[in-house]
Amino acid sequence: MENDLSQHVRDLRALLDKYSYEYYVEDNPSVPDSEYDRLMQELIAIEAEHPDWVTLESPTQRVGGEPLKEFNKVTHDIPMLSLGDVFSEEELLDFDRRVRQAVGDDVTYVCELKIDGLAISLTYEKGHFVLGATRGDGTTGEDITNNLRTVRSLPLRLPDDEDIEVRGECYMPKKSFEKLNEERRRNGEVPFANPRNAAAGSLRQLDPKITAKRRLAVFLYSSGKFDREKITTHYGLLESIKALGLPVNPESRRCKTMQEVFDYIKEYTEKRDSLSYGIDGIVVKVDSMAQQAQLGHTVKSPRWMIAYKFPAEEVVSTLEDIEISVGRTGAVTPTAVLSPVQVAGTTVRRASLHNEDLIREKDLRIGDRVVIRKAGDIIPEVVNVLAEQRTGSEKAFTMPGNCPECGSTLVRLEEEVALRCINPKCPALIREGLIHFVSRNAMNIDGLGEKVITQLFENHLIHDVADLYKLSFDDLIVMERMGEKSVTNLLAAIENSKQNSLERLLFGLGIRFIGAKAAQILARAFRTMDGLASSALDELTAVDEIGEKMADSVITYFSKPEVSALLAELKAAGLNMAYLGPDPDETETPDSPFNGKTVVLTGKMEQMTRTEAKNEIEKRGGNVTGSVSASTDLVVAGEAAGSKLTKAQKLNIEIWDEAQFLDALKD
Repeated sequence: MENDLSQHVRDLRALLDKYSYEYYVEDNPSVPDSEYDRLMQELIAIEAEHPDWVTLESPTQRVGGEPLKEFNKVTHDIPMLSLGDVFSEEELLDFDRRVRQAVGDDVTYVCELKIDGLAISLTYEKGHFVLGATRGDGTTGEDITNNLRTVRSLPLRLPDDEDIEVRGECYMPKKSFEKLNEERRRNGEVPFANPRNAAAGSLRQLDPKITAKRRLAVFLYSSGKFDREKITTHYGLLESIKALGLPVNPESRRCKTMQEVFDYIKEYTEKRDSLSYGIDGIVVKVDSMAQQAQLGHTVKSPRWMIAYKFPAEEVVSTLEDIEISVGRTGAVTPTAVLSPVQVAGTTVRRASLHNEDLIREKDLRIGDRVVIRKAGDIIPEVVNVLAEQRTGSEKAFTMPGNCPECGSTLVRLEEEVALRCINPKCPALIREGLIHFVSRNAMNIDGLGEKVITQLFENHLIHDVADLYKLSFDDLIVMERMGEKSVTNLLAAIENSKQNSLERLLFGLGIRFIGAKAAQILARAFRTMDGLASSALDELTAVDEIGEKMADSVITYFSKPEVSALLAELKAAGLNMAYLGPDPDETETPDSPFNGKTVVLTGKMEQMTRTEAKNEIEKRGGNVTGSVSASTDLVVAGEAAGSKLTKAQKLNIEIWDEAQFLDALKD
């Protein structure tokens, strides 16, 4: 009897796994949900009576285990490389030309949908799922095994005793996304912007039970380790992965010509919205594995595959109003207020119009129907007006002559397109200046974000940056969402900022034309605030990279009596006024791989901030710039590197990943 029940449990598990595969992978369930639920409840009941029969592979174990304290790091034995991007048929033809130059004209491609999710790696030992990890920086990811166990389309046990590592994308189906956001709205929570963000946030939950409720799914498309014999093509690899019961996207297709590739792209560009999951492009891969090996890869991406990204999605909305905001430099910026509209997976309600000239150039009128898109699928912009849809009720917009915050007359300085408020006591300038002062690249005061600064300012607790160093526990504890621990941490962060090196304070003060790099150059050259404040024009322009316009701005700034008074207050509060970085002599490091090199940092780094990386490069004699050009010597690419990486690849500039960069710092 016991043996019969044990066999029944095994049969139940196999049947539930089959039904899950039909439902989540093939999208073709053979039984209603009620039958699946009935069998699941039967299995739960039997396992409750026989807890020693429960295995990690049982369908009942997909609800999630105990919460984790943190994610452990996982090193990928074979790096998970990222993809190069192209945006046009011409760029795809260039890719095809490079491939054929390297391997000859006998080339077949495999086209796959580029799933809009999070890259993952799955390891099976003896057929058992033992490890799931994020891509991370390509070399080091995070262990998310417990969360991936909750994904119902992912088998926890393979039919064969395979030792494999397969890779793919974890994503949130559109139905799951809609259900999750509906639930979040009911609970008064902020809905996720798009399915990709929702999937990423769900996979990185420390509590797997939360992940289990999010109904994620997986498609696999490559392998790090796969020892099956006679697999000579990528398409054959996909078939072998699928044969193990692992989920593979069914829309992949072999294409023998570039015209077939273009036809595939056209077909799925049109089908994109009808799919049950999000895609953001098409991946084109050389099919022959021998040719893949011959083509090889760069530090960052394989030379045998490329991602064609869909053109920026364009939609139509109504220009309901144009609002005016004042930045910390006094620049007055118009912003389009739009009827809410979905663009590239997010709801867009506002778009920058930059300046008055752009409004005139596009002939924008309040009430117009306008075309909206996201530049690079990120920044919303107004493309053009649908003038033929005007009804006559639209209203022309005129920029105000006075500042909307303080009423001062706005001016347009010579050779500038922006209108500016030049009243130093304008509340907007003061508030935005305070937000800039505490920002990460300036004084880096953790806990003093825009909302807290606005509260302090509106409650008249701060009027300038010196007032930040006068705040007390009693001032802060009465503020909204500020408990004892938050207040204590914030006061400690303010106190710690007093020890910052001079360049941070200089940048934080917001001197016109003096960015973070110029602040560092000036701090290094003049060593102290007093030394800089008393410098003459010829002394300033003698400093490499400091031009006359910047020098004039520095002299004008320090000549103001209110600036002298502010600096005296900051000194009295105990702020450091000296440069604490390395001497210029210390950066003369001929053996450094950065010495004399122009370096660009792009993407997100895991081990340090972009600012810390920049400082380390400059200590070693390198020069960090913000854009890639023919004069760039090296690009350091972190996670999610974008157009800068693509441009560097086109210019054949040397590219390092974060691991290489860290090794160079150690050397």
